[in-house]
Amino acid sequence: MATAEKQTMVVGIDDSEHSMYALEWTLDHFFTNTAANPPFKLVIVHAKPSPASAVGLAGPGAAEVLPYVDADLKKIAARVMEKAKEMCSSKSVHDFVVEAVEGDARNVLCEAVEKHHASILVVGSHGYGAIKRAVLGSVSDYCAHHAHCTVMIVKRPKIKH
Repeated sequence: MATAEKQTMVVGIDDSEHSMYALEWTLDHFFTNTAANPPFKLVIVHAKPSPASAVGLAGPGAAEVLPYVDADLKKIAARVMEKAKEMCSSKSVHDFVVEAVEGDARNVLCEAVEKHHASILVVGSHGYGAIKRAVLGSVSDYCAHHAHCTVMIVKRPKIKH
């Protein structure tokens, strides 16, 4: 009997605690107890902002700043990807791909779904209020409407004081 091709799960990460929580939650619920034969192929995607979008300015002086901004963004991307790899290793999950793709997270994640033929996309929820979400545009909202697969939004439990 031929073994069915495994479906792919894409997890979007950035340098926020929310996205790391989403990755950890996903590993705990889908991969940790099935380390020998996980139900999905795991692809972890970090959307690295372009230097110009991160600076959000153009005009005189912008060109001098961009290489520094780019170097910082590359450091952040490396740190985010390293953290993801360490988290997977600590949970004995070894079969995964981590990639950094430059661009807006909304587009990067939806494109990753297409590229990997993913059947599920996991994103963390930043828990923004309505105003911040309206201004920034929620990545999870966008993906829920535009990704051609199931989208799971992982929310961190509220900490009670």
